[in-house]
Amino acid sequence: MKPSATFAVAYALDLLAGDPRWLPHPVRMMGRAITAGELWLRYPASSAQEIAQGAVLTGLIVGGAWATSHLVTRYASAAGEVALSWTTLATRSLLDESGAVLDALECGDLETARHGLSMIVGRDTDSLDEPQILRAVIETVAESLCDGVIAPLFYLAIGGAPLALAYKAVNTLDSMIGHREAPYLYFGRTAARLDDAANFLPARITALAIVAAAVPTDVHRAWTVFQRDGGKHPSPNAGQSEAAMAGALGVRLGGLNYYQGVPSPKPLLGAEGRTPSRADARRALRIAGIASMLVFSAAWCILRWRERTA
Repeated sequence: MKPSATFAVAYALDLLAGDPRWLPHPVRMMGRAITAGELWLRYPASSAQEIAQGAVLTGLIVGGAWATSHLVTRYASAAGEVALSWTTLATRSLLDESGAVLDALECGDLETARHGLSMIVGRDTDSLDEPQILRAVIETVAESLCDGVIAPLFYLAIGGAPLALAYKAVNTLDSMIGHREAPYLYFGRTAARLDDAANFLPARITALAIVAAAVPTDVHRAWTVFQRDGGKHPSPNAGQSEAAMAGALGVRLGGLNYYQGVPSPKPLLGAEGRTPSRADARRALRIAGIASMLVFSAAWCILRWRERTA
């Protein structure tokens, strides 16, 4: 099967079926491998030694993900490559899980909304009111659009399933050990820096896709806020898509969050905007869906062009 066909079928499967819970998923396997690897490799040491331990774990997980998927795509059937490619994408899951939080809010069920939100964000959700939940939904849709959709599409297009799964390994490592505080300040440093590098281009592609998806009325505002506020976030990448989304919706994002009871203030993005409403959050989902299709279409056209000129 040609790369463009594999790419298209994997994307279609993601839109139709999402991430079925009953299917084995490489990311869950990566998570178990990271946990086991940390127990095996990590021991009390100096900061430099902890960085080295984390670098070894990162190299083993990322290299293992690439090598395993490379063997599958080389020796298995075309269906195997399609299946692996499908597992790297999360458009349907992102829209469904975020939409379920909004559905709960519209039913007046704040507790269910908080619980659903806790499944897709890292911040504390137990005491969030509706405006805070809506802000969290919009922020995670904007950020996860990069991690779960645009970046995998980018790496699938340039390196197939092996490169996309290597990216997912980097992203999983960052979520598990790439924290910038104890106990992972040093052990997770390589994973965090590698994730920053891997997402540098995809984050900006995501922001541009959000700007394009804001057609026809809000493109200028989305572009303006993206350019002005995209670099304010502590992460070199997360602020890009969040700022573009804030501008596209005309809302204010950022502010104070809590993680395990610890306050974590974030700079305001689109500070002149309004407090998000349910309609804004629904529109964020539509923008994310459109942005996903725009990037898929552009990448598929490039793959087809490469096949025809090869």
